Amino acid sequence: MEGTDAGKKDTAEKTIINIGELLKKPYLNEFESAALSGRAVSTLRNERHLRRGLPYLKIGKRSIRYKTADVLSFMEARRISFEDAQ
Repeated sequence: MEGTDAGKKDTAEKTIINIGELLKKPYLNEFESAALSGRAVSTLRNERHLRRGLPYLKIGKRSIRYKTADVLSFMEARRISFEDAQ
């Protein structure tokens, strides 16, 4: 029983993602894209289903990739600036 509890603890730990390393990669998986954009993985999946949100590539039947430049441009397009507020 002790071995079972230890296995659960290992899988429950969060993975630390280095954003600097993500920015160097040309393509990101959905977990990396979620970390970079601040959106939940479930949100990315739901938006893919509804055909909206971030553009993505489907490699094979199940492998999803997001272009890093697309993720960053998607975020910049939604930037709110107060410079022209006057």
